[in-house]
Amino acid sequence: MLLECARMKASAKCFSWPLLMATCLFADTIHLKNGRTIVADHVREAGSRYEYEIGEDTYAIPKSSVDRVDAGGFPSASVSSDAKKMDALPVLAQADSLAGEGDLLAKVIQDGKVNTDALAGMEAKGNPELSATVNFIAGKFELERGDVSRSQAYFEAALRFQPSNSTILIYYAALLVRTGRASQALEFSQRAVQSAPQSPDAYAMLGYAQFASGRAREATISWKHSLALRPDATIQQLLAKAEREQNAEEGFAERESGHFKLRFEGKQTSEALRTQILSVLESDYDELVSDLGTPPHDDIQVILYTEQAFFDVTRAPSWSGAINDGKLRIPVSGVTSVTSDLARVLKHELAHSFINQLSQGRCPPWLHEGIAQLVEPRSLSEDGPQLAQLFKAEREIPLNVLEGSFMRLNGMEARVAYAESLAAATYIQQTYGMGDLQRILQMLGQGSSTEAALRATVHSDYGSFEAELGKYLQDKYGR
Repeated sequence: MLLECARMKASAKCFSWPLLMATCLFADTIHLKNGRTIVADHVREAGSRYEYEIGEDTYAIPKSSVDRVDAGGFPSASVSSDAKKMDALPVLAQADSLAGEGDLLAKVIQDGKVNTDALAGMEAKGNPELSATVNFIAGKFELERGDVSRSQAYFEAALRFQPSNSTILIYYAALLVRTGRASQALEFSQRAVQSAPQSPDAYAMLGYAQFASGRAREATISWKHSLALRPDATIQQLLAKAEREQNAEEGFAERESGHFKLRFEGKQTSEALRTQILSVLESDYDELVSDLGTPPHDDIQVILYTEQAFFDVTRAPSWSGAINDGKLRIPVSGVTSVTSDLARVLKHELAHSFINQLSQGRCPPWLHEGIAQLVEPRSLSEDGPQLAQLFKAEREIPLNVLEGSFMRLNGMEARVAYAESLAAATYIQQTYGMGDLQRILQMLGQGSSTEAALRATVHSDYGSFEAELGKYLQDKYGR
């Protein structure tokens, strides 16, 4: 999935802020051999795989990809590895390797980087298969360490040598989906299926590209083909979501503007409301180009739901007021015009698409949600005093814990997580400027870990940053 970010419903303060938050967030952490981590609600062994749950969804990963599983407690601070955002990519755990890839790996990757001299030397031999393989190895390496632009260059070089190689096509299409270019990914995933009609990964990737492009019906067909060739729990979950979307949106109409494709059920919304929504989104788009730069490549899909249909399709937690999972999914039951609250929801969810584009899908949830709230705009005036108390008592949720999905949190935990995220983004913006928020996102998109990006911009690791944030909150809101 490209991204999964939500906006919390505005709610009255019906509870006191939890000073015992440090006891609330327990999770299992899967440490992968490539350096990534996955924070899950629960992990269990299932034959040759580990199955893990995040919210209401269940996923699986081969044991051969796992280094260890830590059960319970906070994830360690080492969560910020270079490759940890790879779980935003389509799952390719069983994708075929190229012939000779294992033997060539040590020659291409040396001292933790691509040996460009060795790669050029092997290309000079004039063997297209060898040249494609070494560039593919380099592309996979850069993709796993988070440098999407270098990975893309290597995959494109590999395809010049072997344009019909299904494995290279699958990985390149996955990269395009991750970077918000699903419409381009369609061509390459279709070519992968043509080259390898018995490959479950080729059909899985085609389904990803189709679903991200708003073709849920076609995606269900591709994913069913993939599952017929090889059962896979992750693809089964995606198929179920696509079928829920297809059923909920049966008979929906579509309307387009300069940057958006709006889908809606005609009886639930008026033409005037749809016009207002598109107008507000186009205005927000221009403002976000100015504030964040680097707009998404493809047109942005926006789907209007009834409240019930929204939760039926997304399976989002009850505290969620809207969601961006690559598409802006907005519940509009009973809404007749764009109120100030709806306007903030629209801008918040649209901001996630910009943040995702600028960071190449590598932005941690706390920064995603912090910046999205900042540009709504939302202020700390309501939650600042309680946050100051929380930090003073050293009971805040550590930011490295908030690198896991917010969708696994309950309402109380989510309230604190969103407030901390807004505080962190506001502190950076007010102390260092919006430009440094942009630079952090750009560095993440170039493969930096979150802590490395923080050190290069605000000159702090997580520990120092949280101490500075606590002082900022105490100075501004402390009593």
